[in-house]
Amino acid sequence: MMAYSLNNFCDDTRATLRESDDSAGREKIRRALEQLLTDQAFCAEHAGADNHTGMKQIFEDASLNFCVLAYNMRAPRISPPHDHGSSWAIYGQVAEYTDMTIWRTVEDGEEKLEQVRSFRLAPGQAGLFDTKEIHSIDYPAGSKFIRVTGVDMSKEDRRVFDPATGEVKVVSSVGTGSQR
Repeated sequence: MMAYSLNNFCDDTRATLRESDDSAGREKIRRALEQLLTDQAFCAEHAGADNHTGMKQIFEDASLNFCVLAYNMRAPRISPPHDHGSSWAIYGQVAEYTDMTIWRTVEDGEEKLEQVRSFRLAPGQAGLFDTKEIHSIDYPAGSKFIRVTGVDMSKEDRRVFDPATGEVKVVSSVGTGSQR
């Protein structure tokens, strides 16, 4: 049996989005990403020991605009709760783990967040965060993962929340961290 390659994954993602660009379709893409994570050649090429450090885009679809990025993180990180604007994101773990937390807003005169649930992605597992779903991630040094987004996030505004103060910032250009 041939390995399930990045090309296979991108072809399947394209077909899925054309047929069903909704939560059910994104769940199908999440399962396909887990299948891609079984391809040892893919993981070695994009998340191997001698690979780049940080984030690197490895694919962008010219017509549907979805992107595939590889993350090889030397330092640990805890992100603040955030969404991906009008996009969705699927994270697939290659090495180490990532703790994921899903949040929701609670209204009582001001916008506050409360934790809905948390889970850990282990190597070979993928997690879906749908459009506008607020989440945070926490990973140790040496964590490696693949992220698929519905659009190029460097062009997408997103919200970043401070759970302690209730402050919400609109952030653009994830790659450069610029803010508006």
